Amino acid sequence: MSIKAFLQLVEIQTKIASVFPFLIGILFVWFRYNSFNLINTIIFFIAMLLFDLTTTAINNYMDFRKATSKEYRQTRNVIGQEAIPERLVVGTIFTMLTLATGLGLWLAYRTDLFVLLVGMVCFGIGIFYTFGPIPLSRMPLGEAFSGLAMGFGILFLAVYVNAYQYGIVNLVWEGRSIILEADIILLLEIFLVSVPCIFTIANLMLANNICDLEEDIANHRFTLPYYIGKKRAVYMFNGLYLFSFVALMSAVLLNLLPLMLLLVLFIIFPVYQQVKQFNDRQIKAETFSVAVKSLILVNGSVVITFIAALLI
Repeated sequence: MSIKAFLQLVEIQTKIASVFPFLIGILFVWFRYNSFNLINTIIFFIAMLLFDLTTTAINNYMDFRKATSKEYRQTRNVIGQEAIPERLVVGTIFTMLTLATGLGLWLAYRTDLFVLLVGMVCFGIGIFYTFGPIPLSRMPLGEAFSGLAMGFGILFLAVYVNAYQYGIVNLVWEGRSIILEADIILLLEIFLVSVPCIFTIANLMLANNICDLEEDIANHRFTLPYYIGKKRAVYMFNGLYLFSFVALMSAVLLNLLPLMLLLVLFIIFPVYQQVKQFNDRQIKAETFSVAVKSLILVNGSVVITFIAALLI
């Protein structure tokens, strides 16, 4: 497999979606807890990236195997396009998954058992998102699971591996007892900060499913737009951006984020301009990029403004 084919198989251009919650989590934990562990952060970042690559590769492989259209398998799926042997694809997936698992176990050893528990949940969502008799991506749950697993899960773990000692969550195994304690307020703080990531990532999946609705139905893939209709799905697409800005403003007003982050509200107009294009026509080759550009606009502005606030 060539490097070009591998990068297409793992859709390297989409990995920015997982990098943003990681960066925002690191900035938030420094701002909120004044805490940062370089080794834990590096281990987590590599494990996170490897698992993201694995999930995407599994998604493309399962789409290839389950496609009912020969034309789709040969011309639309990267495995058929690049004539990648299936055995090589499977071997690549298992190699990346093994490395990600090993790094995750190392990170749990360096921190605590709760990292292992959250990692297992995220791994489960990632694997069953595209694998199994009824993958999550082929159900009206894809947007929720992708948004929560990546937008909240990654951001939470980026915070936790750097500040687990502050009592956000405690998981203790004593003899035959497992004790789980959590500070609900601290968890809600992290969740509120992660909402823009959750919603903008969910909108990537939603935009993709809206554009692919007819093709998905032909391949027996019944996603959220199939159940609620394309018109309501577009309304939902718009609403998730609106609530992203509301959550951001709320986090600033609650002193969870620096006051300077209110400057991010100035990008509402360019995001609106992008979203308007998607409202006019939902054609993947022409307007799916709206979701990608909007994700970068929202989260990129948060990262840049957050860094500026911390440096001043």
